[in-house]
Amino acid sequence: MMYQVRKYRSWIRDEGLLSFEVVERETGLYIRAESDLIAQASQSILKHRRVLEDYIRENSHFLHSLKPLPVSEDAPPIVMEMAQAARRTGVGPMATVAGVIAELVGKDLLRYSSEIIVENGGDIFLKTSRRRLIGIYAGSSPLTGKIALEIEPEDTPLGICCSSGRVGHSLSFGKADAVIALSGSTALADGAATAIGNVIKDGDDISRGLEMARGLDGLRGVAVIVGERMGAWGEVRMCRP
Repeated sequence: MMYQVRKYRSWIRDEGLLSFEVVERETGLYIRAESDLIAQASQSILKHRRVLEDYIRENSHFLHSLKPLPVSEDAPPIVMEMAQAARRTGVGPMATVAGVIAELVGKDLLRYSSEIIVENGGDIFLKTSRRRLIGIYAGSSPLTGKIALEIEPEDTPLGICCSSGRVGHSLSFGKADAVIALSGSTALADGAATAIGNVIKDGDDISRGLEMARGLDGLRGVAVIVGERMGAWGEVRMCRP
């Protein structure tokens, strides 16, 4: 699959940070940092992709499974992290790939910048030293652009991941405009957003999704948006952007 331009990035704003995009094959990251780290980000993407691609060449089922898979103890760390997040959320391991890449690249870039925001197809790894607002894009929902997540420095590093049954190319079996999951593990947040999004067929399922979130160890909070309806659980602070 070719990299797709994400138009919603044009209205993301962050004071005090330089913004840039880095594209390597199917991976396209939108990054905010204290300086231009395009070369370092490209190197990091390729490094982590190479490890994952080498593993998939020998274990093709890892790429296609829609259910958690066991992996051997000598599997690469990126594979182990994806498999663990998948097992805890009940999804296929590739449902966590955008989140894990965002986090691994973000952690690599923290060597050069004390603040980092890495966004990968709606999945974010964030480390900040000041209060940040993360705008919520929920497609045609009237709540798009009207609300934001408020993130304090002590909340980070943090994974903020979004799954939608109506926006983007990621696989979802649900109909939510947006499911946003927060976790100290971006891979776990990615898997959880996917898993919860899969059970949301209409607004009446919001409570079911939040109850599911309560049972996922390691999640800090979840918000679910369907049309003009929204529900939230846990450490989710909303404000106007």
